Amino acid sequence: MTKKILITGAAGFLGSHLCDRFVNEEFHVIAMDNLITGDLKNIQHLFDLPNFEFYHHDVTKFVHVPGKLDYILHFASPASPIDYLKIPIQTLKVGSLGTHNLLGLAKEKKAIILIASTSEVYGDPLVHPQSEEYYGNVNAIGPRGVYDEAKRFQESITMAYHRFHGLETRIARIFNTYGPRMRLNDGRVIPAFIGQALRGEDLTVFGDGLQTRSFCYVSDQVEGIYRLLFSNCVEPINIGNPDELTILDFANEIIKLTGTSQKIVFKPLPQDDPLQRQPDIAKAKKVLGWEPQVSRSDGMAATYNYFKQLSKEELFKSEHKDFSKHIRR
Repeated sequence: MTKKILITGAAGFLGSHLCDRFVNEEFHVIAMDNLITGDLKNIQHLFDLPNFEFYHHDVTKFVHVPGKLDYILHFASPASPIDYLKIPIQTLKVGSLGTHNLLGLAKEKKAIILIASTSEVYGDPLVHPQSEEYYGNVNAIGPRGVYDEAKRFQESITMAYHRFHGLETRIARIFNTYGPRMRLNDGRVIPAFIGQALRGEDLTVFGDGLQTRSFCYVSDQVEGIYRLLFSNCVEPINIGNPDELTILDFANEIIKLTGTSQKIVFKPLPQDDPLQRQPDIAKAKKVLGWEPQVSRSDGMAATYNYFKQLSKEELFKSEHKDFSKHIRR
């Protein structure tokens, strides 16, 4: 019998790639998104398939899915700093009320639920690299707190449902992920740099550029999530690429990749911007037999080719321009 899976945040960057994976695995996919940050163009190629259906719905409201449901992937949440600075209340609500609703649905349906957590639960880490045993260094009342604490609460309530109700749960701590379908001007490092390069603008680096990030290509991320869902691991697992580099080095890589002649300009580092970000993936290797396979050079070439094909209107469209001075993850 065909397995049925609900994917929230399905029209977003990562959610849409998960829809592709589970459709290709011949699951019946129920996609759900309120389209605050998602875009239907990311999943429109799936609309005519018999094993795919879409619901325009906000998961902070009561969620009902008729009939049998085997799995839930909860990926509904603003994920870029520009988004959660613009819509902080919605960010908190989807991490709390939305997660509560979906855990209740999983309990009712006896479904396995995987929630998308984030490396941001580690805050500006005092431990490097970050392992799952590290509790984090988070400013709960800072501008990033609406996202960081929403995700930390999400993990707490998920574990409470597992312990108290015996619910089958999984928690993926997702580190910086990139690839086709990212929004060009959403404030994250890779689309921000590529967008500036394609528009002929100087590349903006915050602080001295020596803060680090570790970027995981989307197909590797999807594979890690897929393996985690079908594992028996209840505790959080880091899913990310441990290949760490500085933002300044990455900016120079983008200039080389795009063949542009722009210079790098520096602006003050935003409040609570993490200075280091690198996943310890020893647990994922041991439990899931997973580690990234796509090199940054190959992944960046595919991502750049995707952005190059955008129209001029899309390229020069500014999303939430008033927030451009804020954090980039």
